[in-house]
Amino acid sequence: MTKTLHAVFDGKVLRPEETVDLEPDTSYIVTVNKKDSLESQNLWSVLSDLAGKVEGPSDWSEEHDHYLYGTPKQKQG
Repeated sequence: MTKTLHAVFDGKVLRPEETVDLEPDTSYIVTVNKKDSLESQNLWSVLSDLAGKVEGPSDWSEEHDHYLYGTPKQKQG
């Protein structure tokens, strides 16, 4: 089970901002992210961080079957 909740740290303990449905006297693993750092990201910055660049031949988009599967090139030249 994975659950995301918002909490405030008062200097000693984390206090959930809403009611949580967790079993008492049970150990949990807690991952902490600062709330304002999450809110400052938008979809484009997240996608940009995840996207990579691949170097390839200039005709890659036109001849992808050739480069992926070894079929003959459509355009000779």
